Amino acid sequence: MSPEDTMRLLVTLRSRGVTDKRVLTAMERVDRARFVSETFASRAYADVPLPIAAGQTTSQPSVVGIMTQALGVEPRDKVLEVGTGTGYQSAILSQLARRVYTVERHRALAQTARANHEALGLTNVTQITGDGSHGLPDQAPFDRILVTAAAEDPPGPLLAQLRIGGSMVVPVGVSDHVQTLIKVTRTPGGYDYDELSTVRFVPLVEGVENG
Repeated sequence: MSPEDTMRLLVTLRSRGVTDKRVLTAMERVDRARFVSETFASRAYADVPLPIAAGQTTSQPSVVGIMTQALGVEPRDKVLEVGTGTGYQSAILSQLARRVYTVERHRALAQTARANHEALGLTNVTQITGDGSHGLPDQAPFDRILVTAAAEDPPGPLLAQLRIGGSMVVPVGVSDHVQTLIKVTRTPGGYDYDELSTVRFVPLVEGVENG
């Protein structure tokens, strides 16, 4: 990423409401071009979603930044990401958290993400091929959970895997066009819900795909 690309991206992120210095620094360190195909490399620093394999997309940088900022990751946190894609979001989370577990239902995408993370020397990210809608009970509880696909409601298994005081950011909605980004905070008495913004994500689907 050239200095010009970096500066343009940071200006865009700030203009879209990403102001957390730790998040901006993490996004400055992670070159988005590594996570898209050569076909779209010239658009890697534009604030647009881009197609990746298996009919999926990688989110636009400002949405990645807003979700990461809302999650409020602390340096000692254990984070679960549902929907790895090619690994861009989890690479950013790795700069902020102690440990990141990321689950992808498309086997080919999970392999691509693992290769991308290994090439970057990221040792605190664990990539798992599986059904992320069920979370990772063996590793729970998590301090933070980030879901990069839209659910009809915040998934119950994921809510149950949040520690008290932990938070989850998830797109919610049945429409293919617009969903609402929700932040859920687990309290001793239950869950608090905050609406953040409107977004558009692929749906959260159960099961595992070999492709």
